[in-house]
Amino acid sequence: MCLLGVVSGFLFLSPQLHEATRVLTSAQVLIDVTGGVLACAALWWRRRWPFGVALACLAFGTFSIFATAAALIALFSLAVHRPARPAIAATVLWVPSVLLFALYSGTTSALSVLAVTTPLAIAATASGMFLRARRMLLASLRERALRAEADQRLHEEQARMAERTRIAREMHDVLAHRISLLALHAGGLEVRPDLSPDDVKATATLMRSTARQALEELRGVIGLLREEDRAPIPAVRQPTLGDVDRLVAETRQTGAAIDYDMQVTAVDKVPSALGRDAYRIVQEALTNVGKHASGARTRVRVTGAPGQGLHVSVRNADSSTVASRSDLPGAGAGLLGLQERVQLAGGTLVHGPDASGDFVVEADLRW
Repeated sequence: MCLLGVVSGFLFLSPQLHEATRVLTSAQVLIDVTGGVLACAALWWRRRWPFGVALACLAFGTFSIFATAAALIALFSLAVHRPARPAIAATVLWVPSVLLFALYSGTTSALSVLAVTTPLAIAATASGMFLRARRMLLASLRERALRAEADQRLHEEQARMAERTRIAREMHDVLAHRISLLALHAGGLEVRPDLSPDDVKATATLMRSTARQALEELRGVIGLLREEDRAPIPAVRQPTLGDVDRLVAETRQTGAAIDYDMQVTAVDKVPSALGRDAYRIVQEALTNVGKHASGARTRVRVTGAPGQGLHVSVRNADSSTVASRSDLPGAGAGLLGLQERVQLAGGTLVHGPDASGDFVVEADLRW
């Protein structure tokens, strides 16, 4: 830019030396060239101090036509690197600078100088402002694209975490109850060495059936983790509200004392998602009874009708009064998973001991 200013400055100065009605004196030429060189040298700092450089070039331009090109470059750089207000202010100062040069040199009229150079100053400022606006637009689009990518990555991560949570909840729902039944059956064989061979055989058969069902359900959950390009694993049938009868019967076979009552209008017409949620609630509650209050009297009650909602209640006696307690480990995440499941379904879930000391799990689901 400095070299361009020097070359252009000579082009502006040349007519004043040869074609003007009154040429510049030797002293004026020396001052003109000196001011022009200094203005061109000031362009080196045009990006660091654009407004100051522009003012300096305008000041040199009051007694140097050589500095005209440098002043135009300075105006352009100011419009590119600073907001519109200082750029317009510097452009306005161009007019008195040109008028002062016309009075100082006496080689041409002020109007002719204004007519020639003022459009150049306006064009330099306008082009600089246009370039600045374009750069700001590109920067805004780039920032928007980066922000969109960051939001997309965040959305994918949240979706991945939600999927992991869902799979973990499904694995807990699928395995916790089955493994608890296996442990209870095995415990029964351990504490009852006097069982007849037929009873031992029946218990072993039940344990094998429970283990097979657990493996099938686990296989269906693991299938969710397989890559899409692999052969899909057949989906395991999801439980419905009608399967609660089977769930209670299986739990009773472990020796659990369960009072069961279902009063639901049109069980076959219960939506699959609603039935699955109700089944998981009863399953988790019975699993917890087997873990923490084995042998406690339990009451399972399911009532509801279309438009009235579905109410699920599982109540067991105070576990502190029960002598037989299981030492099965628990992570404490089952009821939290149920809470999330019910909330996603738009229902409510409460759990904990009531005034009588019984532990109660109750849910109200929309239907």
